[in-house]
Amino acid sequence: MPLTPEKIVRNFLAAWPRKDIGELMSFFAEDAVYHNIPVPPVVGREAIRKTFEGFLGAFDVVLEVVNLGTDGNLVFTERVDRFVQGGKKFDLPVNGVFEVRRGKIVAFRDYFDLASFEGPSGLKL
Repeated sequence: MPLTPEKIVRNFLAAWPRKDIGELMSFFAEDAVYHNIPVPPVVGREAIRKTFEGFLGAFDVVLEVVNLGTDGNLVFTERVDRFVQGGKKFDLPVNGVFEVRRGKIVAFRDYFDLASFEGPSGLKL
C-alpha cells in the first residue's frame, strides 16, 4: 500500500535530525521545486540537495509539526523549525505547503519571516 501524502511529508520532516542528505533527497521528484518564499525558488533535486547541505552543515535542525492538514495531494503544515548553531538555539515559526505526486514531493514552499531568521537573535547560514 503506497504512503499517503501526509505520511510522506511527516516522514520527510522527521528525517531532518538524522542529517542524512540521501534520505532527505529520496523524498523529492527529480524536477521538484523548493521555495523559501522570501528568497528565489530552487529548482531540481540537485539544487535542492546543495541548499539542504548548507542547512545541514550549519545547523542541527528539528522540524516540529504543530498542525497539519491535507487536501488531496496538498499537505499544509504549521511548524516550529528549531535550529541549533554553536550552542545557540533559535525557533522559527513556519507555514509550509507540500505538493506530492506519485509518492514524491514535487513542490515544497515555506512561508516565514526572513528578518526573524537573519536578525540579531537569528542564526547565520
